[in-house]
Amino acid sequence: MDATVASRLLAAGLDPGDTERAIRTALDEDLRYGPDVTSAATAAPGTRAAAAVVAREPGVLAGLPVALAVLDAAGIPPGTAELRGADGDLIGRGTEVLRIRAPLRELLGAERTLLNFLTHLSGIATATRAWADALAGTGCAVRDTRKTTPGLRQLEKYAVRCGGGLNHRMGLGDAALIKDNHVAAAGGIAAAIAAVRAAAAGLPLEVECDTLTQVRQALDAGAELILLDNMGLADLRAAVAMARRYPPARLEASGGLRLAQARAVAETGVDFVAVGALTHSSPALDLGLDVLAC
Repeated sequence: MDATVASRLLAAGLDPGDTERAIRTALDEDLRYGPDVTSAATAAPGTRAAAAVVAREPGVLAGLPVALAVLDAAGIPPGTAELRGADGDLIGRGTEVLRIRAPLRELLGAERTLLNFLTHLSGIATATRAWADALAGTGCAVRDTRKTTPGLRQLEKYAVRCGGGLNHRMGLGDAALIKDNHVAAAGGIAAAIAAVRAAAAGLPLEVECDTLTQVRQALDAGAELILLDNMGLADLRAAVAMARRYPPARLEASGGLRLAQARAVAETGVDFVAVGALTHSSPALDLGLDVLAC
């Protein structure tokens, strides 16, 4: 990978190796059945072109460093691309976000992979910004989950950050989340908390609770982060009142949350809302690549 491309990825908090593997997999998918016959037939050898990536609808931009990495992996030098925006920007319909001057055959071969990453990540950032805006001023933040596309977790969670959200744990080893099946395995909430602390002292630990009784048990056992699963507004407010007597306990609402109710949930006093739909259900933001001149 080109050093400039790698440095841009690192500056964005993305691992260059992981990003390159995802991109190579995507490019190989397109070439699995042979070379790009359409581009080879229609673009004369050596032809160069100017092209622009343009937004077809308003939203939040995410994935420009990834787009540059796609061009690099396709054999197009990063110096041929000019960024016309930055990740996290609010963009309008018709906004040009990237200008490329490159060999036409290679550009056409990379077009779909570049747009697949850019539209997907921008869609996640756009959805996240809607949640962040809905929560503004409440002291509550939106967080993602591990409900991500296999192989794309670091990129999708990056897009959440671009949209103004926070990341939950990246995997199973950087934090512990005790869920109902773990509670069943350990024989109770207190036993599960004790077991995890004995196995991984100092690791961030969150406990999922379905009832106020479980919330009380988790607080009594010293849990400092509790996930309130599928609770109504009244129960959320009651859980917040409980937790105030156990500083520094923090609470996270989760389970089927909808944007329309985001502010009402936040105003119960919870610290976070967990929204798996950010990564598993956000629609792609419509961007296209237009060849301007050959």
